[in-house]
Amino acid sequence: MTDTDPSNLAMPLGPQWPDIRDGVERLCADFPNEYWRKLDHEDAYPTEFVQTLTRSGFLGALIPEEYGGSGLPITAAGAVLETIHAQGCNAAACHAQMYTMGTVLRHGSAEQKARYLPKIASGELRLQAFGVTEPTTGSDTTQLKTRAEPLPGGGYRVNGQKVWTSRAFESDLMLLLARTTPAAEVRKRSDGMSVFLIDMREALGHGLELRKIDAMINHNTCEVFIDNLEIPADSLIGEEGKGFRYIVDSMNAERILIAYECIGDGKYFTRKSVEYANERVVFGRPIGVNQGVQFPVARAHADLMAAELMVNKAAAMYDAGLKAGAEANMAKMLAADASWQAAEACMQVHGGFAFAREYGIERKWRETRLYQTAPISKNMILAYVGQHVLGLPRSY
Repeated sequence: MTDTDPSNLAMPLGPQWPDIRDGVERLCADFPNEYWRKLDHEDAYPTEFVQTLTRSGFLGALIPEEYGGSGLPITAAGAVLETIHAQGCNAAACHAQMYTMGTVLRHGSAEQKARYLPKIASGELRLQAFGVTEPTTGSDTTQLKTRAEPLPGGGYRVNGQKVWTSRAFESDLMLLLARTTPAAEVRKRSDGMSVFLIDMREALGHGLELRKIDAMINHNTCEVFIDNLEIPADSLIGEEGKGFRYIVDSMNAERILIAYECIGDGKYFTRKSVEYANERVVFGRPIGVNQGVQFPVARAHADLMAAELMVNKAAAMYDAGLKAGAEANMAKMLAADASWQAAEACMQVHGGFAFAREYGIERKWRETRLYQTAPISKNMILAYVGQHVLGLPRSY
């Protein structure tokens, strides 16, 4: 990212990539609420949906054409994810396939990019697991305990534990952040960490163990246990000790793309609210005539449109190569708040029927609630804005 002045940056005011949105909408029509309800009941992975998205090329949107992808900007990837969510589907089972590869693309060697990116683009390899968060450190990534120590003959021996590593059972590869220099030996807390690309097909049963977490949402999230796992030297991405900045770079893309998902959720809830409020007749008239029904839906819509502007700004800055950390974080927070407000309004409009699983409202309500907390909590974003944007003092 650069420090270029963004004052002349053009920003779209309406939806971009209509052809992509139309294609994704047609694809999603084959995966109605009944499909997702069954998966939710069985706590199963949406294999058919992910395979269809992969064959369509949508998951390889951000991978350059020279590696078999589409070479599109983040606004195009955002159009894919927003449309998936606006149609009542859920991209969380596979959205990391879009942005996790960015660490390899921007910081990997020529050999690593040639080896992995074409297979990720085609779907032959799945890179969806992102091993960063740990049980004892949470969002304080600089204090992570997972260690990667050099082996005498080359390579590394890794020990540690990760948690909330989603889609690990459905991934072939995992990006892993580990400390290669003890925290006591670095000047900055963010130094001394390195990123490794782990081949989970070889590691499972040889120092790597996965345990699925039984959670409120069907996101296939796991605990990862690493016990004397030996990995080759070419697992290292980029330069040793600089992994934290590589991960942060990928996180900006993650924030923006998840913000697009939240916008899609908000549009889904608003559409469902309006349809039901117009159709549901009580005391001889549609419930939508009541201000108590209208106003929460209208307010949620207004906030959603405001959040969409920030998402568009963050995406435009990211695509232009500008520093977009503040905008990416604020876009994620505002979009998550707006989608949650739309979800709450939709639950109230539907009344008791909102809790009936056949409507799909309660499933989407649970799914969008996640983004109040993950992948970064609102308080963490507010602290970032306060300290790094407004110049307020950092708490210790």
